Amino acid sequence: MSHSEPSLGKVAVLMGGASAEREISLMSGHGVLEALRSQGVDAHPFDPAERDLAELKRDGFARCFIALHGRFGEDGTVQGALELLRIPYTGSGVMASSIAMDKVMTKRIWSAAGLPTPRYVVLNTEQQQREQIVAVPDELGLPLIVKPPREGSSIGVSKVRGYSQMQDAVRLSARYDPEVLCEEFIEGEEVTCPVLGIGAGAHTLPVVRINAPEGAYDYQNKYFTDAVSYQCPSGLPADEERELSSIVLAAYRALGCRGWARADLMIRAKDRKPFLLEMNTSPGMTSHSLVPMSARAAGISYPALCVAVLRYATLDYPQTGAGGRVKGAP
Repeated sequence: MSHSEPSLGKVAVLMGGASAEREISLMSGHGVLEALRSQGVDAHPFDPAERDLAELKRDGFARCFIALHGRFGEDGTVQGALELLRIPYTGSGVMASSIAMDKVMTKRIWSAAGLPTPRYVVLNTEQQQREQIVAVPDELGLPLIVKPPREGSSIGVSKVRGYSQMQDAVRLSARYDPEVLCEEFIEGEEVTCPVLGIGAGAHTLPVVRINAPEGAYDYQNKYFTDAVSYQCPSGLPADEERELSSIVLAAYRALGCRGWARADLMIRAKDRKPFLLEMNTSPGMTSHSLVPMSARAAGISYPALCVAVLRYATLDYPQTGAGGRVKGAP
């Protein structure tokens, strides 16, 4: 690959933003910005929390690399704004971003597609009375996981080991999202698997195995400690890795994802059955992040990965504007 990528035009790296994951987004964004610049891309930082998105148009940006995480970043809202501005962007479109951000909607689609995901119970605001909360372990067993359906980075997540902890776990989760997702706990190994590409051309990158202390793969451990170790290549048997890849690709396509994403899964220890947990449509790109680690195992450097993701930048409706022609086209 040449060291200059002027063909990609003027690129905005969207980072920061207004979500609970702002801090991580800034770390991801700065990594991407430096990587793109090292490849000769005319890349500039852009923080939507500090600037109006309309300035992207005014300042002549040709495309956007979305390094935002969480709400207003990977939930379809910024994607919708960029559709209206007609500026191609990285990652999934409006609908897939919106669905993947909501773990309950994601699970409904995966279940409908016959894909394996842990059993779950959703408690909406009216269902968070004590008797309804303590009935959940009867249905899902213990331990179980309680989490907000629309936050990322393990924010607001609890592992509940006994009935007495349910109330606090639901209360914590409800601080981040009025709906609370209670999920069967799958005893086994946690793995993650990135996907690159669009449609039939989409392919998985190597599986990463996550070894967390006591399974405590939380926000702090994810980004700020070295307590968690990662294995890539995963060391899993080849047939397991193949099965994971095909499930992840099916999950990516079922949600309508494109460009890139990263699926998180559990492999149940007792029978080695994989279960899909969630799909991240704007995965972390920090030094600790898993997509760069997986890409490295496939022989793709961090800068090359950033450029590859950027090349997939597109719009949901690239061709037509009002009346079937692109605004501003001759």
